[in-house]
Amino acid sequence: MRCGWCGDNPLYIKYHDEEWGVPVYDDRVHFEFLVLESAQAGLSWLTVLKKRESYRKAYKDFDPEIVAAFDQNKIEELMQNKGIIRNRKKIEASVNNAKIFMDIQREFGSFSNYIWAFVGGKQIISSYKGIEELPAKTTESEALAKDMKKRGFKFLGPVILYSHMQATGLVNDHIVSCFRYKEVSEFK
Repeated sequence: MRCGWCGDNPLYIKYHDEEWGVPVYDDRVHFEFLVLESAQAGLSWLTVLKKRESYRKAYKDFDPEIVAAFDQNKIEELMQNKGIIRNRKKIEASVNNAKIFMDIQREFGSFSNYIWAFVGGKQIISSYKGIEELPAKTTESEALAKDMKKRGFKFLGPVILYSHMQATGLVNDHIVSCFRYKEVSEFK
């Protein structure tokens, strides 16, 4: 049995089965999810997943140093890219966020060190029986959002950041009857 949110869409199923909830310690993967999660605001995650490969090309495999250097010409080029979500504020936020992401890397040694501190350095393992029990945000995601906003991040509030925490395995929100629940909890 799988978590019910992925339905029967093959792209969603692959994402659920292979990525969602698996602990991430790689900064580039964290940056990728931050860009994608902020682009998703107001849209479905499936919409973003369908555009993920186009984002990888447009965002130079999510290298924060390259993205931080995107200038106004590059932003205009991205606004014409039909493969990504063409929202100027979200694109500009991704460039802004790349700069702050690198500041955090310098301050904490890695973005991973920074973000994992918000869960005490280890995965929070939930025990939800149904997807209707999953929260939209938690005290941890609110604390993370508050700190990130103070640092200057944009388009990353507590709900989006909780989605990030779920996606990158800071929390294991697979329902207990899902075959991935135990596997993800043991993946460390």
